[in-house]
Amino acid sequence: MSVRARVASDLMARRRPQKASAPGQRQLRVGELIRHAVAEMLTRGEVHDDVLASHVVIIPEVRMTPDLRLATIYVTSLGGKDEEAVIAALNRSKRFIRGEVARAVNLKFAPDVRFVADETGDEAQRIDKALRLPHVVQDLKKP
Repeated sequence: MSVRARVASDLMARRRPQKASAPGQRQLRVGELIRHAVAEMLTRGEVHDDVLASHVVIIPEVRMTPDLRLATIYVTSLGGKDEEAVIAALNRSKRFIRGEVARAVNLKFAPDVRFVADETGDEAQRIDKALRLPHVVQDLKKP
């Protein structure tokens, strides 16, 4: 490789972003539209499944890939009970949900949907528990 080629290669390598950037405005907006569409479907009972009928399902967040082709839908059930069964039921109805999302949200391509258990509540409880430890409380009270 010549010196000129190496210099050009180094310059191009520096221009590439090194870390993942925050989601864009369009990603956030489309994610919110999909969250509302799926939550409405579940509230109205449009997804016919016994497991979903017996649980209150909460969708706190939907994250979109930059190309808007994949929607990761974070799901939790009220009380945190049977989350695996709820996610399995949603995965069984994935094709129907994707079609309804395509009708509700006007995009060039209907995004694939992926259901994931939301663990932000568990993380918040873990942090709260850590902040209540005696040696942490003692450090926080020092002037």
